[in-house]
Amino acid sequence: MKIEEEIKQSAFKNAYQKVFINILYTSNWLQLRQSTQFKQFGVTLPQYNVLRILRGQFPKPATVNLLIERMLDKTSNASRIVDKLEAKELVTRTQCPTDRRTVDILITEKGLTLLKQIDELNLGKLMGEENLTPEEAEQLSALLDKVRG
Repeated sequence: MKIEEEIKQSAFKNAYQKVFINILYTSNWLQLRQSTQFKQFGVTLPQYNVLRILRGQFPKPATVNLLIERMLDKTSNASRIVDKLEAKELVTRTQCPTDRRTVDILITEKGLTLLKQIDELNLGKLMGEENLTPEEAEQLSALLDKVRG
C-alpha cells in the first residue's frame, strides 16, 4: 500500500519529505511485525540484537562497549539488556581475567538454541520478500546505504 494511503495524506512538500516519512513509517511497521514474532520467544528486538552480536563473537566474549558499538539501536541501554538476558540464562557475565574493570559477556548454549529457533522464522517474509525480488532488495539496501552517506 502506498504511503499516502497508509497515513491518509495526499500531498507532501517534496519527494524528500515523502521518502523521509515513508522510511520512518516503514521502520515502525517492521519493528511492530518483528516484536510480534519475537514475543513468542520471550525476547525484545534489542535483546535479539545483542544475542546475534554475541553469537557472532562466540566463542570469544564481548564487552558492553563492543555491544554498544555494534547495536542497531544506539539509544538502547546495553547494560540493562545484558541484565535481562542474564536473568533468562541466555548470557553469562564474568570479570575479565586480564582487566578487572572489564566484564566479559558470553552467550550460553540456551541462548544459541533460542537463536536457532528464531532463525527458523522466515524474517525475509517480515520484510516483504513476496513483494521484492532479491535484486530489488539489494537495490533498496544500496539506496538506504547511500542515504546514510
